[in-house]
Amino acid sequence: MARVYNFSAGPSMLPEEVLKKAAAEMLDYEGSGQSVMEMSHRSKVFESIIKSAEALLRELMDIPENYKVLFLQGGASTQFAAIPLNFMNGSGKADYIITGQWAKKAFAEAQKYGDAKAVASSADKTFSYIPKTTREDFRADADYVYICLNNTIYGTVYHQLPDTGDIPLIADISSCFLSEPLDISKFAMVYGGAQKNVAPAGLTIAIIREDMLGKARDITPTMLNYQIHADNDSLYNTPPCYTIYICKLVLDWIKSLGGLSAVAERNRKKAEILYNFLDNSKMFKGTVIAEDRSLMNVPFITGNEELDAKFVKEATAAGLVNIKGHRTVGGMRASIYNAMPIEGVEKLVEFMADFEKANS
Repeated sequence: MARVYNFSAGPSMLPEEVLKKAAAEMLDYEGSGQSVMEMSHRSKVFESIIKSAEALLRELMDIPENYKVLFLQGGASTQFAAIPLNFMNGSGKADYIITGQWAKKAFAEAQKYGDAKAVASSADKTFSYIPKTTREDFRADADYVYICLNNTIYGTVYHQLPDTGDIPLIADISSCFLSEPLDISKFAMVYGGAQKNVAPAGLTIAIIREDMLGKARDITPTMLNYQIHADNDSLYNTPPCYTIYICKLVLDWIKSLGGLSAVAERNRKKAEILYNFLDNSKMFKGTVIAEDRSLMNVPFITGNEELDAKFVKEATAAGLVNIKGHRTVGGMRASIYNAMPIEGVEKLVEFMADFEKANS
């Protein structure tokens, strides 16, 4: 069977080159006589894999030396609790900007541990925009400000970061991880689940400024204490070894393309093809205001639920899979992560044009 174009929001498609290399090394990784799935995380062979993955990530993202890189289990959602447990321990206050379901869930979790405040929200228009804020919107004594940089479900992204002054800024970057250059120095912490743009499910990567560490409250579970993982080079317990290995292969692939600037240009071309079609279509329309559109997640609708369902069914039959929108939103959503080739977006637009002609 021919491979399909997979528009899933996560777990999502991986580069074909990466899959082929992983397949070739499945039984014997670089002459070790074993699969990465089988080897000890304490072995010299795996140590070289995780160290290479970190070095590549630091190189590609230009991560400053005073930031720790952690390879964690538990998914990005686990960080919703870990973040306030580790950082909301000065004034006991934290400010959240609610731009979608994941920011909303992170905020609800933080409320269990202290004075978490929603200082802005785009819920009034179904999270179809990024709310504007000024420095005065944030409490001067807040321990941190939290944002979700790219909103997978609703297709919005911060093109300009909020001005938080001296208040540490923390961002969930799960669905825009490695999609374009990002100035890490502007954040106290960024983190993301790997299953959207970096690797298979099972790995969360956290990049944390060192001065933020060592402040976890006493009740923080050991496995949620970032200092513990930093002190043990992400090897306090058995990490998601195979996922880290695939992450390394993806990072090698990104480097071979020319790094994040080259990847960003490629992603802009893909998004431009799809948004240009939506802006000129009489049947389909995007749901996000133009200035806040994501390069990674593109939700769209016809305005007719039956027609939406017909489109999803016929697109799937045509090899354009996982195009259905999130259950809380409906419609359609095309996630066009790094691994989606330009040809996949062109095929989608071609199919949309044909569908519009046939159903007008």
